[in-house]
Amino acid sequence: MSDQTVRCLVPVVAMVAAGLAMSVSPVLAKPAAAPAATAPAGKKVVRTADDLPRHTYKIEGKASAMFDDPKAIDKLLVELKRDIEADLAGYDIQDRTTLQGYLTALQSIALLQGREAEALGYTDRIRDLETKEGEKLMSGLVQRALAAGRAAPEGQVKEVIARELDKQLRVLPFDKIREIIAQRKSQMQMVTPDLVRGQLTAQLDPVIAAAGGEVSGEIARQLVRMAVAMRLVLPHREVLASVYGKLLDDNTGEAKDIWVERDITLPADGLKPVTIAVWDSGVDTKVLPSNLWVNAGEQANGKDDDGNGFIDDVNGIAYDLDAKPSSSLLFPMNNLKTSIETLQKHSAGISDMQANIDSPEAKAAREYIGGLKGEAVGQFLEDMGQWGNYMHGTHVAGITAAGNPAARILAARLEFDYRNIPLHAPTVERARAEAAAAKATVDYFKAKGVRVVNMSWGGSRQDIERALEEKGVGGTPEERAKLAREIFGIGKDALEQAIRSAPEILFIAAAGNSNNDAQFSEMIPSGLSVPNLITIGAVDQSGKPTGFTSFGSNVQLYASGYRVDSFIPGGGREKASGTSMAAPQVANLAGKLLAINPALKPADLIGLITSTSDPMPGNNQGRLIINPKAAVAKARNK
Repeated sequence: MSDQTVRCLVPVVAMVAAGLAMSVSPVLAKPAAAPAATAPAGKKVVRTADDLPRHTYKIEGKASAMFDDPKAIDKLLVELKRDIEADLAGYDIQDRTTLQGYLTALQSIALLQGREAEALGYTDRIRDLETKEGEKLMSGLVQRALAAGRAAPEGQVKEVIARELDKQLRVLPFDKIREIIAQRKSQMQMVTPDLVRGQLTAQLDPVIAAAGGEVSGEIARQLVRMAVAMRLVLPHREVLASVYGKLLDDNTGEAKDIWVERDITLPADGLKPVTIAVWDSGVDTKVLPSNLWVNAGEQANGKDDDGNGFIDDVNGIAYDLDAKPSSSLLFPMNNLKTSIETLQKHSAGISDMQANIDSPEAKAAREYIGGLKGEAVGQFLEDMGQWGNYMHGTHVAGITAAGNPAARILAARLEFDYRNIPLHAPTVERARAEAAAAKATVDYFKAKGVRVVNMSWGGSRQDIERALEEKGVGGTPEERAKLAREIFGIGKDALEQAIRSAPEILFIAAAGNSNNDAQFSEMIPSGLSVPNLITIGAVDQSGKPTGFTSFGSNVQLYASGYRVDSFIPGGGREKASGTSMAAPQVANLAGKLLAINPALKPADLIGLITSTSDPMPGNNQGRLIINPKAAVAKARNK
């Protein structure tokens, strides 16, 4: 399984390949229509991502060298176009995300092959699949501006691109595109060709070498996205950043923050203590001294005083990367090449850049990341991955406990692999060990009287299949897919059974940050359908769905997941974004409701939170935004 938010902490660096392609034509996930009972004649129904066909492609040499020769990627473009068109002709794909991905890949191929009119023709089809208003408004604008630049006389290219993009943006309602513009500006300020090459060297070259040059369609499409970035977008990064920056400067008013009026802090009198588990990457217990759950039968002495099988479980339990019990509730930072202080500073700077805050930290992050080259890119990505694991659980715990004197946080640590290439290949044996650890963890929750569990993490069958490819396991895509299904099934079944075994506990899952349908993509825990589990999506400060939030028919509730302020290890504070930040807001609310009325059951909590939530503005898909103040008021009235 993987941490959902590490990618969000470094959205420009760790998501270079995906993020820049979106600057040409955004590919954003939407709720998928239910597959038809029968497919059109001759087509196979696609109900999950696992039903899609697999393809392989031969890559000669290193990925990092492909962009030096304009012809090196041409063969790949022809083969990829052939296979995508065949898939669209032979499969009934009703998942919006998948369709957008296929169409955007065809659009990118057309752009790289110089077929401008054909590329532009895909824009409307991609936009029609978009339901997020801001992204729909922005769809295809950069592509049109760049196309105008390519048709401009020599010496006027930059001027034409800037004029065309500015003209298109100025007629849009700024309040609906504010966050998108700020994020696009930060992308263009930081991402350089050297950064992209460094990512290729660290993350794709080893995979291609291990596979003898045979790569999956997923990696092939990633190479195409990066080719679009390198050839078409990055040469104009300064112009694009300038246009975005001027638009932001001319619209300096703050977006309305709906969360200020919804927030509520409980007075200490009359509350009942409520135990809330933060099942995450670890918690610095020193930053929450008044909100900690304490095991009275245990002492921090290196012994299992209460005989429950866990050593020093004074404030909770932990499992390491090998799914073995550990006594450390905080992620161990053992392999850093960059200091924690530097990582913290640059993480905060990236967050400021996303919000168009021109702070000293933002300036430092822009200069540092923009200057990375070669092996330094891969090392920085890994160090930021470690930092994400280190701070993530503490940040989530701070959100969970905020404003609730009765909250008692029980830490349950999972360890996620932060490396560019996984340390271990997924195996059936490891899956069984992780499954046993998940069961033991939930059994611990039941024994200790936990009422709410927050799970801001997740994984999918596709993640396992990709990890197998990265480690060179499986002779063919079909063999990898079969093994991935077995491994994934072990983890999925164990987690679902564990949650079902604790009907008195409300489990809360983060939807994910991949702009996809959690159920179609078979994500766990967010894609599970269990009565005592709810999955939470993310909206920004004004109540609009964030560009990164995953979704699905089981993602009805949304909470703030944009620049949420909370603790980090050591006692400092940082603003972070992700559905990982949205889920604990609901765990926080559930904890407050239980502190007021301990008799509430999971079904009661879900009903109370749902009934007091507000319809998402402009949304007709039944999505709701939580209203903590209204929910607490209703609980008190009852």
